[in-house]
Amino acid sequence: MSIDKIIQSIRNNKQNHLVDFRVKLKTEEFTESLFKILFDSKISVSSNMEELGASFKDLACMIDKEGLNRFELIWKKFLVNLPNLLNRLNQDAKCIFLHDPAARSIEEVILAYPGFYAIAVYRLSHELHQQNMPLIPRIMSEYAHRLTGIDIHPGAQIGSPFFIDHGTGVVIGESTIIRNKVKLYQGVTLGALQVSKDMKDLKRHPTVEDNVTIYAGATILGGDTTIGKNSTIGGNVWLTESVPENSIVYQRTDIKLKKKTNHAES
Repeated sequence: MSIDKIIQSIRNNKQNHLVDFRVKLKTEEFTESLFKILFDSKISVSSNMEELGASFKDLACMIDKEGLNRFELIWKKFLVNLPNLLNRLNQDAKCIFLHDPAARSIEEVILAYPGFYAIAVYRLSHELHQQNMPLIPRIMSEYAHRLTGIDIHPGAQIGSPFFIDHGTGVVIGESTIIRNKVKLYQGVTLGALQVSKDMKDLKRHPTVEDNVTIYAGATILGGDTTIGKNSTIGGNVWLTESVPENSIVYQRTDIKLKKKTNHAES
């Protein structure tokens, strides 16, 4: 095949998808700017908020110029809710500091903890997701996923405070419900039992009630699965059914001693 035919074939197939990668890059820049406005003491809120709004408007134009008025309403509502979101994030940061003996300050949590960054981007993207903002919340969550190894769908419902320790490999599905004072460790999956397109509007992911701790590598699946409050789920546990309040669930470890062997002297 000649180079001209190859180029034409690529052009023809490319028309099947109207993808503008500027949206992805602009969303990542927007996410970083928003995080820094909320937490960087050297960045003025008043001086940068207008620029942030302009950035959001640019994104809206890239997605749907005809829907610009709706996006302006989304932005206004987002701004109104921003102080409450920041208050919840401050609670999250304080919770991490109080419960992790390795944390020396809240500043360290904000600057260095991937769990906190992932939670922050989740809360911000969730607010936009709740207003049916297309595409942007999902790109925000995937940006945080790429940076932290923590995958939280913006549609999940997560209370406060919330603590993810270490975090690498944590997956929280779209219809997950997490109440208040919940702690997760690395490798925890809150996922679906089945993956089918006709289930997109159903609750596919578990519910985790108040004051639950889930240790590393645990997998909890299913929309009907509920972890009762004040429960502890041990590492590497696999659950597809509900657990009552005040439960301790762990995987039994059997320890056997090796038999002693006599080695002939050389």
